[in-house]
Amino acid sequence: MRERPLEGILVADFSRVLAGPLATMTLADLGARVIKVERPGSGDDTRHWGPPYSETGTTYFDSVNRNKESLCLDLTDPHGRKLALELADRADVVVENFKPGGMDKLGLGYPELSASNPGLVYASISGFGDRKGAELPGYDFIVQALGGLMSITGEPEHDPTKVGVAVVDVLTAKDTTIGILAALTARQHSGLGAHLKMNLLSSLQGSLANQVQAFLGSGAVPVRMGNEHPSIVPYQLLEAGDGPLAVACGNDSQFVKLCSVLGSPELTADPRFATNAARVAHRTELIPLLESALAVAPAAHWQLQLSAAGVPSGKVGGIDDGLAYAEELDLNPTIDVLDPAGAVAGRQVRHPITWEPEFSVRRDAPPQLGQDSEAIISWLSKPNHPSPISQKAGPAQ
Repeated sequence: MRERPLEGILVADFSRVLAGPLATMTLADLGARVIKVERPGSGDDTRHWGPPYSETGTTYFDSVNRNKESLCLDLTDPHGRKLALELADRADVVVENFKPGGMDKLGLGYPELSASNPGLVYASISGFGDRKGAELPGYDFIVQALGGLMSITGEPEHDPTKVGVAVVDVLTAKDTTIGILAALTARQHSGLGAHLKMNLLSSLQGSLANQVQAFLGSGAVPVRMGNEHPSIVPYQLLEAGDGPLAVACGNDSQFVKLCSVLGSPELTADPRFATNAARVAHRTELIPLLESALAVAPAAHWQLQLSAAGVPSGKVGGIDDGLAYAEELDLNPTIDVLDPAGAVAGRQVRHPITWEPEFSVRRDAPPQLGQDSEAIISWLSKPNHPSPISQKAGPAQ
């Protein structure tokens, strides 16, 4: 069994809610020791965002806080601030999502911490940056609205709508993790850390890919198209005999196979549909013809037939169906997490990267508020020495 990739890395996590905690949980999943600093009495806001509830508080909190230790500190109190400074001085990484300038006011900003810990990688997450948008609160829903994502999501005849998960927070967490890993790699050569600044709006815009480039390259502002694709046809939901079927023909060859399975090979010879560009231009004529052929059988039937022919397709299911499908594909989508006594405390989605050769995967349940305060404070109160790596490891994945 190989060593965990981030074994020996200490992360001081001053973040809360979603983007920061998801980034630090990713680091923890990869072997870093993550100490989550929380407010005494209340802790992370998401401990109270329920229902649904769990033994640790809420399933929302659980989703981004496994494999961490919880330390309660009052950062407005001199003693609490002193302990926080000691933790940051020993840390490899600090992650925070206070309002810009908030950590500086507490004496925990990057200039102060890096002066005594020049190798520190310090990651700051905000909603709209630390310049003219510094005072704006960063909520995923608002960024989806202001950043344009909502304008391209939903049916054209209905109101703009948000994505079904706080996707901007998730994207920002991914960007934060990438930045931290890059800075840790650079530190191996320079010995110096860095101050990384992420904001939700920039992460959203960086993820809009072809949609934002359509505007930058042509001046055309993308609009809501429901489940249709602006540049590929058919690449959308089509109505089968008992409900919707997702069909994604990414090239002309797949369209030929689709028509063959549907018993409509004549469509491929029709000049209106012979090429993707033609199909985009004649979308409104093509879709009813395809749906007429699909209407004779249920979506599950067509999924089997089309998949066998090499046409990407899938029946629309729920999250439960998605997990079951991943199990069918032997992707092992979930893990059991363990309480401090080693008993199973719940089930969570595993980290999505599979390593070969594998390493021993930590499976610690999300911590109770202040669960590790006494042990961590005792350690911080002793003379500085290399961080003891947490030994709470579960069985190999």
